Amino acid sequence: MKADQNELLTRIGPGTACGAVLRQYWQPVALVDEFDPRLDPRMGQRPVKAVRVLGQDLVLFRDAQGQWGLIDRDCPHRGADLSFGRHEGDGLRCPFHGWKFAADGRCLETPAEPAGSKLCERVRQRSYPVLERSGILFGWFGEPGSTPPPFPAFDCFQAPATHSFAFKGLWQCNWLQAFEVGIDPAHPSFLHRFLNDASLDAVGDNAAGRQFRSASAGQAAGGERWPMTRIMREFHQPEISFEPRPWGLQLTALRPMTDELTHVRVTHAIFPHTFVIPLSETLTITQLHVPVDDTRTYWYSVFTSFAGPVDQEAMRNQRLQFISLPDYVPKSGRHNNWGFNADEQRSTTYLGMGEDDINVHDQWAVESMGAIQDRTREHLGTSDKVIMANRRMLLKAIESVQAGGAAPGVADATLAAQMQGPDTVDGIAPAGEWPTWWRERVQAKRDGAPWIAQAPTAVQPA
Repeated sequence: MKADQNELLTRIGPGTACGAVLRQYWQPVALVDEFDPRLDPRMGQRPVKAVRVLGQDLVLFRDAQGQWGLIDRDCPHRGADLSFGRHEGDGLRCPFHGWKFAADGRCLETPAEPAGSKLCERVRQRSYPVLERSGILFGWFGEPGSTPPPFPAFDCFQAPATHSFAFKGLWQCNWLQAFEVGIDPAHPSFLHRFLNDASLDAVGDNAAGRQFRSASAGQAAGGERWPMTRIMREFHQPEISFEPRPWGLQLTALRPMTDELTHVRVTHAIFPHTFVIPLSETLTITQLHVPVDDTRTYWYSVFTSFAGPVDQEAMRNQRLQFISLPDYVPKSGRHNNWGFNADEQRSTTYLGMGEDDINVHDQWAVESMGAIQDRTREHLGTSDKVIMANRRMLLKAIESVQAGGAAPGVADATLAAQMQGPDTVDGIAPAGEWPTWWRERVQAKRDGAPWIAQAPTAVQPA
């Protein structure tokens, strides 16, 4: 890749070409949990947070009526930081001169002005629409006066609160490299390889970062159920393909095991920065990667159950072993070599950075590239075909938006009805029948989901 292309794809601040594309999509700005006084006692008295998204400094707050406000952080009077504002129930008041703003950006008071002043009526702070879905607060940053696209009706956003759980973490790197690790079907055979297999009975669906310990659907030779880590380890040259879908790409990785059996893994890349992967036979992970700025990224994960309710408290506590509140910063990082242990690398894991939290594996991969990966030094191979396809999509989207056209996928309101599913699978299938097999597995999973009822399957035709 040429240097100018790398700059084009990675710079996302106001006024940038890639930033203009990303602003056509709903973006995560915070977890609802961040306003829970149990997790952050400060929120009990003052539900106000400074946030930075897409290189913009904002303040997020909830008023006494429960309405969310997301407004620019610099006061329109003299530029003081509104994240230090006085929370007064019906709005946020700047302590510099007392100007007060409602959740929708309206200026309510300018108390230092003379009686009868109309200044307040002429001032409005830029505000951004906010939606709450599956424990995440989303903002939309399109041009003032423009209409946000419909929010996508993907499974992760349709499931009730009892069957979903959201979490996040901060990575010290650019958004694109953070996203690209998740749409790379080859890397689990190496980066997440365990040299020994744990008992499947000891691995629960809620276990933090342990999805490759879970059993793949179906049976291997001899009727055994194999953990995915064994399949990844023993069959490390996947046959990778991808197909266009309304939201982006459907990814298929086939790992032939015997003449009769093939491991099939179907995942999705939702443009511009989300992937959907199976955690187990009945749980999926939908992970979004929102740029804080050019060199920092928050990943947001939604865990969705198609079977019983999830134990949100247990899932949160497991992950808080590895993440520090209130800013969701990983405890491992460059400062401690991501917890690298040479003895472990020889005996236990391929990477040597722990078994209990595979997020740190991905974190090392993307942070060790540098704050913004220098793609001019890459040498891509056949196994990188999805990476190349996604970059072409991004370049095409930038070109379209620059020309005044629409951004693709979930930003296109005409495609809203098609934003369903998307379905995933991880399993051992009869070699010649895997296309039918995986659709049958998906349909059975959907039929068993208590919250889907009789909703039609979202599987696309072959």
